[in-house]
Amino acid sequence: MKKSDLKSKSSKGLSRRGFLGSSTMASVVTLAAATGPAGVYRAEAQESSTERPVSIPPSPEKAEREVGISQPPVANHTVMRASSDLMVQVLRDLKIEYVASNPGSSFEGLQESIINYGETPNVMPEFISALHEESAVDMAHGYARSEGRPMVALVQGTVGLQHASMAIFQAFHGHVPMIVLVGNDEHNFVKAHTGEDIAALARPYTKWDAHPSSLEETLDALQEGYRRSITPPCAPVLIVLDSEIQKQEAGDFAVPVYSPPEILGIDKRAADEIAKGLVEASNPHISVGRFRTPEGVKRAIELAEMVGASTDSQATMGPMSFPQRHPLSGEGVDPDYDYILGLEYSGRDASIRGPHLRDLAGRDDMGLEFGWTRSPAAPPETEGTMDIAADAEASLPILLDSVQEKLDEQMQSTIMQRSKQHAKANSSARVSSLEVILEEKKKGWNSSPVSLARLYAELWPHIKDLDWCLASPSNFSSRHHAELWDHDKPYSYLGVYPASALGYCIGASTGAALAAKERKRIVINIQGDGDINYAPGALWTAAHHRLPMLTIMHNNRAWHMELMYLTHMAGVRGRGTDRAHIGTTFRDPYI
Repeated sequence: MKKSDLKSKSSKGLSRRGFLGSSTMASVVTLAAATGPAGVYRAEAQESSTERPVSIPPSPEKAEREVGISQPPVANHTVMRASSDLMVQVLRDLKIEYVASNPGSSFEGLQESIINYGETPNVMPEFISALHEESAVDMAHGYARSEGRPMVALVQGTVGLQHASMAIFQAFHGHVPMIVLVGNDEHNFVKAHTGEDIAALARPYTKWDAHPSSLEETLDALQEGYRRSITPPCAPVLIVLDSEIQKQEAGDFAVPVYSPPEILGIDKRAADEIAKGLVEASNPHISVGRFRTPEGVKRAIELAEMVGASTDSQATMGPMSFPQRHPLSGEGVDPDYDYILGLEYSGRDASIRGPHLRDLAGRDDMGLEFGWTRSPAAPPETEGTMDIAADAEASLPILLDSVQEKLDEQMQSTIMQRSKQHAKANSSARVSSLEVILEEKKKGWNSSPVSLARLYAELWPHIKDLDWCLASPSNFSSRHHAELWDHDKPYSYLGVYPASALGYCIGASTGAALAAKERKRIVINIQGDGDINYAPGALWTAAHHRLPMLTIMHNNRAWHMELMYLTHMAGVRGRGTDRAHIGTTFRDPYI
């Protein structure tokens, strides 16, 4: 790509800043590896207009033909207070913003209530049109990573759940809170869509499931599922909703009052011991992993500043970690620390580790023995470290109180001076590192196709002053953002595919854009062409719901990891590499 290709095309009436900052609908930029003369590749940038295409509705006659015989029985109004209205009220009370779904007959009662119930229908939750059940779950996944709380994926019986199952499996590996609702209609004329125990299809990779047999049990199950989903170890839960319960008359049945879960934190004795270590240390350090919600990040910042501890972060690896460019983020003045506190940190020196996914291994009733269940559960206990069941986020309030109790004016003066020294050292280290990094990134700057380093470098100046979220995994685009961008929000980067399963990226980015829509945020999606072809319909969802998502196609026209594997294998066997493209590249036609 030529430099001129990267400049904004003002003649089209749209600047790059206006394009990136637009929150009116999803946009796509394609970096297409198109073949030119003599096999030379060129990159093509395509900018979309912010103007919404004109949609011409059908004529009344055509609309009547499309509806057919399904006109509502106006004279036969028999349900005064639908049970599914109460289900929606429970979701509303739980602050569920969205329900993503590909419509199905087994939950027509619930869907009708979502779009029509209440003074402000189709708000909290809003029904989101998904073109595939896998996309619906991926949307819930991306939303949960952004916000640290669940949304709902609603699927049709056995077939919908089987479509959704891979995405649920991936969310399970990602420790993601999510509620999967499965409609079941035992009177359905398609008997293959029903089952006595539909939840069994996904039981090994859900945290909890229920098949309630009454309205009372259904409302309780919705609340209990939410509680279990957000209680660490966070994971998807699944609830089967019978069609007839959704449609029945609720009468004067009352919605139960929700009780939040009690999440285990450390006790006062443990908090005092940790606080003593932090306050008395001359060079404390805090290693931060991934919290459940933004509240954990907020309290971690408060703790680091309170004790003047240098802090490392996983913000370039995933969400809900310590801000990358906070003055205390880095090695500090001296990496020889005399006290290290781990907050959701997986290393041996962690003082507070959160619960781990292996706690759910007992769900494998079928004995499938997934690879992760056979791995060592945790490093052996050495040098006084323990695998603690306490949650770091839940532990921080009492720990902050304990630290505050132990600080005096002299300690506070020392801490203030130490913090200034750490900030200066971290800033200097950042500048020195960036000088080296930028020289390295310049290699291949003017190459065609455009280098991935240049893609990230050119994009950064245009989003750095916006509230942005990089929702797409970056392991296939070389992770240049980790060094070039500043990851200072809990949702700055949402991380990689938890189970290394493709098809996730566009759906999860759309879910992140749902979270961004009312929060004046823009979602960036560096989208692989192999990944998007699994479930490209999520692009329609993003456009239909006018989501603030910029998708840049990383179009290398291949599954390149597999191409490299096949090339290597052919070389080992001495067969040449001229046919390694078969089954690994997108040719004839090129995409």
